[in-house]
Amino acid sequence: MLSPCSLLCRLATLLCVWLRLAGDKHKHYEGRVEVNYNGEWGTVCDDDFSIHAANVVCRELGYVEAVSWSPSSKYGKGEGRIWLDNVHCSGLERTLAQCESNGFGVSDCKHSEDVGVVCSQRRIPGFKFISTLTDNVESLNVQVEDVRIRAISSQRKRVPMTEGYLEVKDGGKWRQICDLEWTEMNSRVICGMYGFPGEKRYNTKVYNLLSKRRKKNYWGFGVNCTGNEASLHGCKLGHKVELRRNATCDKGLPVVVNCVPGRAFAPSHAQGFSKAYKVEQPLVRLRGGANIGEGRVEVLKNGEWGTVCDDSWNLKAATVVCRELGFGSAKEALAGGKLGQGMGPVHMNEVKCSGFEKSLTECYFNRDALGCSHEEDAAVRCNVPAMGFQNRLRLSGGRNPFEGRVEVLAEKNGSLVWGTVCSDSWGTIEATVVCRQLGLGFANNAFQETWYWPGDVSADDVVMSGVRCSGTEMTLAQCLHHGKHLDCPRGGGRFAAGVSCSETAPDLVLNAQVVEHTTYLEDRPMYILQCANEEHCLSSSAAAATSSSYRRLLRFSSQIHNNGLTDFRPRAAHHSWIWHECHRHYHSMEVFTHYDLLSLNGTKVAEGHKASFCLEDTQCEEGIEKRYECANFGQQGITVGCWDTYRHDIDCQWIDVTDVVPGDYIFQVVINPNFEVAESDYTNNVMKCRCRYDGHRIWMYNCYIGERPELTGDSFTFLSETYNINDRVALLS
Repeated sequence: MLSPCSLLCRLATLLCVWLRLAGDKHKHYEGRVEVNYNGEWGTVCDDDFSIHAANVVCRELGYVEAVSWSPSSKYGKGEGRIWLDNVHCSGLERTLAQCESNGFGVSDCKHSEDVGVVCSQRRIPGFKFISTLTDNVESLNVQVEDVRIRAISSQRKRVPMTEGYLEVKDGGKWRQICDLEWTEMNSRVICGMYGFPGEKRYNTKVYNLLSKRRKKNYWGFGVNCTGNEASLHGCKLGHKVELRRNATCDKGLPVVVNCVPGRAFAPSHAQGFSKAYKVEQPLVRLRGGANIGEGRVEVLKNGEWGTVCDDSWNLKAATVVCRELGFGSAKEALAGGKLGQGMGPVHMNEVKCSGFEKSLTECYFNRDALGCSHEEDAAVRCNVPAMGFQNRLRLSGGRNPFEGRVEVLAEKNGSLVWGTVCSDSWGTIEATVVCRQLGLGFANNAFQETWYWPGDVSADDVVMSGVRCSGTEMTLAQCLHHGKHLDCPRGGGRFAAGVSCSETAPDLVLNAQVVEHTTYLEDRPMYILQCANEEHCLSSSAAAATSSSYRRLLRFSSQIHNNGLTDFRPRAAHHSWIWHECHRHYHSMEVFTHYDLLSLNGTKVAEGHKASFCLEDTQCEEGIEKRYECANFGQQGITVGCWDTYRHDIDCQWIDVTDVVPGDYIFQVVINPNFEVAESDYTNNVMKCRCRYDGHRIWMYNCYIGERPELTGDSFTFLSETYNINDRVALLS
């Protein structure tokens, strides 16, 4: 038992010790554990640290529990003293200072051994974060239970909610902040954390009048933000405020913020939000992300999209990207191709931003990306506004939260009711929009019968039919669909639309350079094309051709990469593959690619197609093992980081151009054209080339993947290089 003197000493120690999470962190609930003892910040050594100690740290900081802890300075090396070493906690201690250790300042560790923790995002209800006995509060981060923007009555029905009083929840109560030391940088951080790229002034007269009528309950501190924090929790506490009820903020008012939404989320009279967001002339875009506001960062240079190397990639650069695209600040700056790998060039390396640039292209960067592979592609996750999208849709009857019958909240006879979606024309693209709207990732499958998922009987009636989506929509309601006059012959219930979603998906991309370099013409006798003719790989005129005649074939190789996060697998199982007797092989997908020759105005003049007679790993990136091989009726697919090569010399790897007249054309290849297998990105499934045919030879040039950006004006500048429109080859639509 401690003596009264020892007890007083222990109590004195506890009063002058407090904690914070610091370092290279992405979220406010994780970071390097730092201890302030006698007014000086230091770190904790990872020797003997445990999940019990991590739980004590997290609870002391106001979180319910710890998720994990990390040794060896995962969040960067700290500075100053290493205050605690060989920490032993039972997990029941109220503070880290109560745990057994070598004593404050007694350590044989280096900062390379600084410990870090990841806490649960859940806060302890009613937790009092800042002790009134603490001195030097300006060195502490803002720690509160919750933050909100509380709209005034005239603004409460607006979606998204962009304006209102800023309130923080501390000690179980919502409190306002005095605006005497409030700055634009503080407002910038608040708007960013709520998904808005900027802030603007508000009508002070309205809030002055309201303030006089309302009883106020102020928080005891100011706030000091630099403007680059991802949320209010990254800001430092400002000065203490003397709490005297309504007289607390004598010469000021409660803080009000007014945010500017990005174009995708701008309120409209029709729906509360605009149609799917499209930048007129984007220089930066996101690809491969499962949800709104996330993806691999790609930049435009020389009319070609390329990726960003993750060397030096951080939250400041990620936030510049997010705000540029109309989102808020970045929640995460992801490295290592976490959201899929791109194709083509790496345009930027060692990006360094102040955080206040209007575009990523204004940041300093190294043009030399030597040594950077697509395994190092940078990505972001941005804060997006709360639009309430998830409240208008639900999945019912599934075995888990990622699958089920799609049910929509719709207006019927003046009231809102749940109902089903007609499955006529329902496909993978529509399922993709549903999964995105619910925040469940990518579509895995689209179902046109859902009798095996017993949904809510009261929601059996069809409330939406004729749904057709482009895939860019944020909600199912944004897709084309019938209005009040529904048309669904089979009805809902067992025939209602359904989906299954997945957090990851494959992403097939054709290597355009291989196509361009392997193209040639071959005149092949009809008598050795009988199998190909049976599989409809020749033009219609071949039906009347004699066995001694020749067909002119445009041949090429196609190298198809899987740059996604999941293996690409045919939807059909082994038992349903189709056997082709003439070629003596199975087709796992009847149409895997389309090959088309188009006139310059887009009219089709010749066509071909390729079934997946053998979908396998031809080659893989270094360190990745092949998993799929067609031999002996083996499993078919393409592993992540591998590619399947259809060589130019195999049957049907061509377009029959026997009847094509000489001229200039567009050559087009489309992978997975019927969206039979779900992917994370369909925009890179199309390759186009310019093509010139003189009757004897053929030239393929200017091949590109996806959409080719059109340029406006006389010239454009990007990355300090200027290009004249008249000097470039005409871009394809």
